[in-house]
Amino acid sequence: MTSDVPTSEPPREEPRAVSSGTASVPEGAKRHGVLFRFFFVHEVEEYPSTGKRTGYLALAVIATIVLYYTYYTQTGVTPNILRSFHMSFGFYVGIVIVSNLIGAFASLPASQTDRLGRSNVVIYGLLIVGLLVTVGVPNVSGEWGFAVVISAIGLVEGAILVATPALVRDFSPQLGRASAMGFWTVGPVAGSLVVSIVANHTLQHFGDWQSQFIISGLSAIGAFVLSLFFLKDLSPRLRDQLMVSVRDQTLVEARARGVTEEELTEATQRPWRQILKWDLVGSAFGVSIFLLVYYAASGFFTIYFSTTFKNANGSYFSVAQANGLNTWFWAADAIGLVIFGALSDRLRVRKPFMLLGTLVSGALLIVFLAQAGNIHTGYYTLVLIEIFLAAGIAMAYGPWMAGYTETVEAKNPALVGTGLALWGWILRLVVGISFIFLPVVISSVSPVVNNQPLATETIPGTHTNVLAFQTAHEASVTFAEAHSSLLKTLNEPQNVPVVSALAKAATPANIAAALKQLGPTVVGELAKYQTQLTTLVVPYSTELNYLAAHQSQLLALQNGVNESPHQWQHWFWVCIGGMVLFIPTIFMTKGRWRPRRAREDAERHAREVQEELARLQTASA
Repeated sequence: MTSDVPTSEPPREEPRAVSSGTASVPEGAKRHGVLFRFFFVHEVEEYPSTGKRTGYLALAVIATIVLYYTYYTQTGVTPNILRSFHMSFGFYVGIVIVSNLIGAFASLPASQTDRLGRSNVVIYGLLIVGLLVTVGVPNVSGEWGFAVVISAIGLVEGAILVATPALVRDFSPQLGRASAMGFWTVGPVAGSLVVSIVANHTLQHFGDWQSQFIISGLSAIGAFVLSLFFLKDLSPRLRDQLMVSVRDQTLVEARARGVTEEELTEATQRPWRQILKWDLVGSAFGVSIFLLVYYAASGFFTIYFSTTFKNANGSYFSVAQANGLNTWFWAADAIGLVIFGALSDRLRVRKPFMLLGTLVSGALLIVFLAQAGNIHTGYYTLVLIEIFLAAGIAMAYGPWMAGYTETVEAKNPALVGTGLALWGWILRLVVGISFIFLPVVISSVSPVVNNQPLATETIPGTHTNVLAFQTAHEASVTFAEAHSSLLKTLNEPQNVPVVSALAKAATPANIAAALKQLGPTVVGELAKYQTQLTTLVVPYSTELNYLAAHQSQLLALQNGVNESPHQWQHWFWVCIGGMVLFIPTIFMTKGRWRPRRAREDAERHAREVQEELARLQTASA
C-alpha cells in the first residue's frame, strides 16, 4: 500500500536539485540585458524565507483566482449571451467543449515548465487573457467571433492550469502541501464565486453582459502587473528536489550546491516515460470523473436554477438569484478547501479525507437532485443543501491534490510539471467529453433556454409577459386553447370586418353577412360562446394572438420545462456514478491511512535528514 502523508522516504534516487545560494542573478541570465532580465528572468537562487515563500504562494493563488474568474465570466451571464447573439444552447455547449479540448492539449506542452520554469507562463498568460477578455469578447459581432475568443482563452488557461499548481508545489513542503493546494484549489472555486458576486451586484447596474467581461479582464491585467514585479520561480536546482518539511531547507540547499548542469539535464530526460504510469493516470482520471458535478456547477448552474425553480409568485429565478445561489456554493467550497487542507496537514493523511468527502458529497448530491422534482423548493433550502454538497467536494479534492503531487514526487521530483500536465490533460478531456453528453442527457435545456425569452420578455403592445399573463388569466388561456380553431377563423383578415360588425349589432343584415362569410356552424358557436368571447377573449386579444402566433415555440418551452427536472436528475445520477468510481482510485495515491503511521514516517524522515546533514558536514570538514 502506498503512503499518503508527506512522503517520508526519498525517491528512488537522491532528490534532485533545488537551487542553492543567494538571490543573485542566475548564471544563464547574466549575458542578457537588464530589461530582458526584468521581463523574463524571475528565478531565485535560494530557498525563500517563510514570509517571502508565503508571498509567492499568495501571488500564485491570486493569479489562479483571476484567471478562472476571467474564464468563467461567461457562466454568470450565459442566458444574456444566448439572447444577445440569438445563439442556441447547443452552439454554446459546443464552444465550451472546444475550449476545454483545446485547453487539454495546451496542458501537454506546459510540461516544459519543468525545464523552463513556471512564472513566465503565469505572468504572460495573465496579460494575454486580460486583453482577450477586456477587448476581444466585448467587441465580437456574432456567435462565431465569440467562439473564437473563448477558445483562445481556453488555450491559455490549459497551460496555466499546469503552471500555477506546479508553483504552489515548489514553494510548499509536503507537510504543508494540503493547505497550500487547498488555497490553490480555491482559485477555480473563487473564480466562480467572484463571477457570481460581481454579476449579482453589477449586472443590473451596467445593464449589459459585456460589462462583466470588461471588469474581469481589467482584473487580469492588474494581476499581470503585480506578478511581473513580484512573482518568482525557484531555480531548477531547488525546485527539482523533494522537500518534506521546512526543516529540510539546509539539506536541500547543501545538495543543490553540488548539482551539475549534466545532472539537471538528466533529471528531466524522457519525462513522459517516467510519468505515464498506471497509478498517476488512474488517479487523475478518478478525480476527473469525481468532479463531474463541479463541471456542471461551474458551467450550467446559472441555467439550471433559472429554468427549473420558481419563486412564490410563479416566476422563475432570475439570473441574479441564480448567481446568488452560486455564490453560496462557491463560498462553501472555498472555505472547505482551506479548512480540510489544514486538517489534512495536521493529521498528515490524505486518503481518509478523500473517502469521507466522497461519501458526504455523494449523499448530499442525492438530496440535491431530489429537489429538481419540486420546482417550488425554497431558495434557502437550496442554499443549505449546496453548502454541505460543496463542503464534501472540498474535503475530497484539496487533499487529493496534495496526495497526487506527492505521488509524482515519489517518481521524480524534477517532473512535477509533467505530472500536473498529465492531470490537466485528462481533466480537460473528461470535461470536454462530459459536456458532449450533457445536452444529450438533458435535451430539454435547448428548448427551454432558446424559447424562454418568448415567455419572459414583454409581449409587444402590452405591459406583461407570457408567464405573468398565463398566471393572471388562466381562464382566458384555457378557453383560447380549447377553441383555437374557432379563434383562428375569427382572426383571419377576411373575416374580421364581418365578426366586428356582428359583435357591435346583431342586425339581420349583419347576421346574413356572417352566415354567408363564416357559415352556420361558426355563427352558431359565436352565439353559444358570446359571453366568453366578450369577457375572456376580446379584452386580451393582443396577448392571445401572441400566444397563438408562437404556439410551437411555447409548446416546446412547456415540454422542456416539464422534462427538465427529471433530465437533470439523470445527469446528477451520472455524477454520483463518477464519485463511486473515484473511490478505488484513492488507493493509487501515495500516503498513509492512519495518522500514527504518518507521524512515524515523518519522524523517520527527520532522522534521515539529520544523518545526511552530518555526513555532508563531515565530508566538507
